[in-house]
Amino acid sequence: MKFIHLSDLHLGIRVSEFSMMEDQKYILDQILAVTDREKPDGVIIAGDIYDKSVPPAEAVQMFDDFLYALSMKETKVFVISGNHDSSERIAFGSRLMDRSGIYLSPVYDGKVEPVSLEDGYGTVKVFMLPFIKPSAVGRFFPEEKISSYTDAVRCAVSRMNIDPRERNVIVTHQFVTGAFRSESEDISVGGTDNVDAAVFSSFDYAALGHIHGPQNISPEEGSTCRIRYCGTPLKYSFSEAGQNKSVTVVEMKEKGNLAVTSVALTPLRDMREIRGEYLQLMSRTFYQGTSTEDYLHVTLTDEDDVPDGLSKLRVVYPNIMKLDYDNMRTRSGGGPGRAENAESRSPMELFSEFYEKQNNQPMKEEQKQLSEKLIREIWEENE
Repeated sequence: MKFIHLSDLHLGIRVSEFSMMEDQKYILDQILAVTDREKPDGVIIAGDIYDKSVPPAEAVQMFDDFLYALSMKETKVFVISGNHDSSERIAFGSRLMDRSGIYLSPVYDGKVEPVSLEDGYGTVKVFMLPFIKPSAVGRFFPEEKISSYTDAVRCAVSRMNIDPRERNVIVTHQFVTGAFRSESEDISVGGTDNVDAAVFSSFDYAALGHIHGPQNISPEEGSTCRIRYCGTPLKYSFSEAGQNKSVTVVEMKEKGNLAVTSVALTPLRDMREIRGEYLQLMSRTFYQGTSTEDYLHVTLTDEDDVPDGLSKLRVVYPNIMKLDYDNMRTRSGGGPGRAENAESRSPMELFSEFYEKQNNQPMKEEQKQLSEKLIREIWEENE
């Protein structure tokens, strides 16, 4: 049994006010070409189909075209909703779509029924668990103590009818402890959304979405489950500039015999970081032979600001998303060059620093607890 594992398409996303629709259409066509070459039995899309719960019409049309193209190849498709999606919208028409081999995860209602596939080695069961919060699971199991995301996923998995003699795959969208995040992902305060990898020990493969960098997660000792984030097919932040985007190919033979490989994807426009003095970056010898159409984070090292520098640079590099300076002023005075440090810190750390600068004293413990509670509530409302 062969699967192609995708996630986090984020169709309709805008990065630094640049629409990524053309780039997304290009990469989806490339994924269809990979599907033609690999001839998988199924394509897994592990959540965050759209970037917003109410996506633009063009994004919906793009995904509809993609699903239709896959269905014409008679490939099974498994789609779950992520934290950016509306689970109700993703689930709409799921019973009709089943007939075409397109399986859409329903809104979580306390049970998950697997889809069974057959090959020469027997049965493979695919369990589709959309993004869930503790409150969404707790309402169906009031007798359970569900206070964390690990509790929620463990409870949901415990209610699945898993036969350990068969090959079992789970498709879900959560943050598993140990994963490396990127700046373009939603981050919960204090890591409250962490899920322990041990909850997936009953499965042969855990096809995860939510984390944008492709990576394997180490299972608990003694577990044979392969736990993997396939990552986004495109770069959505400059923290991903050094990543190589791909789709994951999973081949399952007899139980216990599983191989995971990657197929590289090439974007229409890459996302890169360049730095240097203004005159150097504008010289033909610097940019000749490279793609000036890429999405860029430019860091100028000139000691003096270049008047209207962004507009001038865009004559050569039209898709500059971000412009910073790195010089004596920014390094000593907290200018724009310090922004990257801020992006890597938690909301609570930033708020604590802001409070201390405004009040010339650190926050008291009671103030920290109240602030953490308010930030957590605001964050959960916007997930």
